[in-house]
Amino acid sequence: MSLFPYLGALACLLPAVVFAKPIAYQGGTAIMGEYGAGTMQEVQAFYAPSYRWSAGIGLLHLEADDHRFSRDIAYLRGNLLLRRWNLPRAQANVFAWGGIGTASGSDFEGPKTGWNAGGQADYETLRFYSSLRTDWQYAQNAYSHRIDTVQLGWAPYAHDWDRLATWFVLQGRTYTGGIYEGVEPAALIRLFKNGRRGAVWVEAGVTREGRLQSMFMFNF
Repeated sequence: MSLFPYLGALACLLPAVVFAKPIAYQGGTAIMGEYGAGTMQEVQAFYAPSYRWSAGIGLLHLEADDHRFSRDIAYLRGNLLLRRWNLPRAQANVFAWGGIGTASGSDFEGPKTGWNAGGQADYETLRFYSSLRTDWQYAQNAYSHRIDTVQLGWAPYAHDWDRLATWFVLQGRTYTGGIYEGVEPAALIRLFKNGRRGAVWVEAGVTREGRLQSMFMFNF
């Protein structure tokens, strides 16, 4: 079963700088998702009682690049802000998360109990963005997959809080456990807009093989 190409991202709001993070602002709800043609699709929803932590649910579909097997994972997850640096014209963050759920697969009898753990470190200004993210999915005697993603972004102009932000992003991603061999590079365009009722964040592009890579965020 494949998930629809949603994206969203949990966002931490600065006056003018907002990017995908695993914790929304205090009292905020975020819907996130991602579509990677031929490899993964994911949808998540989280609520943040505090800017330091959030909790919610996720659905993840993984498929081997050569179509040998697939996974469908549903999980509950908590996210924690470990450290934040608020600088005069920048912000840096370190996050960690973990969760538990159920999983089925085309190459094992299920359902299985699945575990999820990961983390993210990022640094951002009005013109530069960088992030390193790792996410691990595991079920005993069934599978172990780690997805590592690095992103570097550049903005051609510094946007105001209520102005459309445009970013050019380069992404590199690796998968373990037979999902994809080597590094999967992608070139993306990111658009972001704050509003009175929340924020919308869209990212889309293609991988080296010409496959669609897209993301979407609702934060309210």
